[in-house]
Amino acid sequence: MTIDEIARLDEKYYCPVFGKRLPVEFVRGEDVYLFDSAGKRYIDFLSGIATNCLGYSDEGYKQALCDTIGSLMHTSNYFYSEVQVRLAEKLCTATGYDNVFLANSGAEAVEGALKLARQYHFAKGMPRIEIITMQGSFHGRTLATLAATGQAKFHEAFRPLIEKFTYVPVNDIAALTAAVSDSTAAVLVEPILGEGVIIPVTPEYFQAIRLLCDRHGALMIADEIQTGMGRTGALLASPALGAAPDIVVLAKSLGNGFPVGAFLARGAAAQAFAPGDHGSTFGGNRMACAAAYYVVCKLTETDILSHVAEVGAYFLGRLASLKADCPAIADVRGRGLMLGAELVPSVSAMEIKKALLDAGFVTATAGQNVLRFLPPYVIQTHHIDALIDALKDLLK
Repeated sequence: MTIDEIARLDEKYYCPVFGKRLPVEFVRGEDVYLFDSAGKRYIDFLSGIATNCLGYSDEGYKQALCDTIGSLMHTSNYFYSEVQVRLAEKLCTATGYDNVFLANSGAEAVEGALKLARQYHFAKGMPRIEIITMQGSFHGRTLATLAATGQAKFHEAFRPLIEKFTYVPVNDIAALTAAVSDSTAAVLVEPILGEGVIIPVTPEYFQAIRLLCDRHGALMIADEIQTGMGRTGALLASPALGAAPDIVVLAKSLGNGFPVGAFLARGAAAQAFAPGDHGSTFGGNRMACAAAYYVVCKLTETDILSHVAEVGAYFLGRLASLKADCPAIADVRGRGLMLGAELVPSVSAMEIKKALLDAGFVTATAGQNVLRFLPPYVIQTHHIDALIDALKDLLK
């Protein structure tokens, strides 16, 4: 089928939530490259929205999935699963958390974390429902995670929203202090606001959340769906910020493209759920666990995270140098391989993204006018140099 034929069928039969998509169909991947149906090659700086972390040529990953397809893909959580418990052990020992629940997606994992926070207080005989989140945050598309998202543009059609979420400005400790109280169930924060124009949370703010949660008996939840599993150059982004959340939410890179989410808990929070309080039919199935187990082993048993930190610093430096020479770039920010370049209002990030696609680079946007870069962890400096050269030509 041609792209035009696919687009006509898409418009007729698919729910129109994605609007008119970019006119490309990718049919093959290799290393950090994507190939479209016409055979054109692109360098991937999106990785399936921070998901395909190992790129497209990891033979061990492919073999892990093939072996599972050839044996048994799914049973049920009524029964024990060796691959599930090995993944649970690996995740907990690598992160220092006590237990994990495996879900199907990031939104479902956030939902589970929110349920766990409510259950924690209910079990203590002091129910609390208020969740503090950040203005500009993004936590998912379900009704609860939509309500947790601190962006009004996502809310209007779905009011009344699920209670009770309060939004505070990110990195504003005074506003946070005024908001957190003895009625607060939890504070939910992304170490780097991903959809919210790539805003890193400062260590001081992250530590203030921990302090205020301890003071008021609330739980601290880190949404590490984008930052977690190596995206910033460490397995989790939270430790570098100087505080340990009670609950951490994972997805995206955890499965390297296979749908899987998780939330990790420690201390009293890890013991809040009892049998029957939560569950999932597909969560933690053998396919998802095989994919995630391979990814966690790869990230913890090789030097790939050192590469992410090193090449991420190089990438940020190249963007900063480009900003110094290019008035169209207002700011650059991020950590590791989660970076953004905010453009001045007179230059459209969406149009630059389309022009980059034409030039053979797959990128994304965030917020109003930010170019977002989320490449696979196996990206090399010469790929980054090629992107910078293309950006420089487009932004002259």
